Amino acid sequence: MDEVIDILDARGQYTGKTALKSEAHRLGLFHPTVHIWFFTPAGQVLLQRRGKDKETHPLLWDVSVAGHIGAGEDILKAAVREVQEEIGLEIKEAHLEKIGVFKSVHRHNEDLTDCEYHHTFICELTLPLSALKKQESEVDALKMAPLTRFAEEVWGLANPGKYVPHHTSYYKAVIKAIKSRI
Repeated sequence: MDEVIDILDARGQYTGKTALKSEAHRLGLFHPTVHIWFFTPAGQVLLQRRGKDKETHPLLWDVSVAGHIGAGEDILKAAVREVQEEIGLEIKEAHLEKIGVFKSVHRHNEDLTDCEYHHTFICELTLPLSALKKQESEVDALKMAPLTRFAEEVWGLANPGKYVPHHTSYYKAVIKAIKSRI
């Protein structure tokens, strides 16, 4: 869906300008997104395999839930909305713990440069995987993975053909935050 999003400067500050998501991607304009990582006290992390028709990183494993923040939309409300849309789970804003904002630049081709600031949250998953309902147009599959194995596979991107190539420091921050809660 081509939605209107806020445009940020290179430092992640709002510029007061908006653009269609497709235009922001075509021109390489910075914009805000939400990332929500779900975990269990038993040391499992929820992973999402991106849909086969996604423009970026199709069929790679990624963050539990991710999405763009609409123009003028509150960050926490966007996170709650994306969780409901992508995995069918209703959560409260209070369940989200923000762990940071991470700058990300991925040049996919001459017409698509993704320049984002990921507002990143962790959240305890209190329901079984079977209770989640994936958004068919966005999500190919959901799975639970042991945090230790996930960490081994993404640190240093030892398995680059399996996961979205976020920066190692991003993955380390997420894993460290989750480890401190289990």
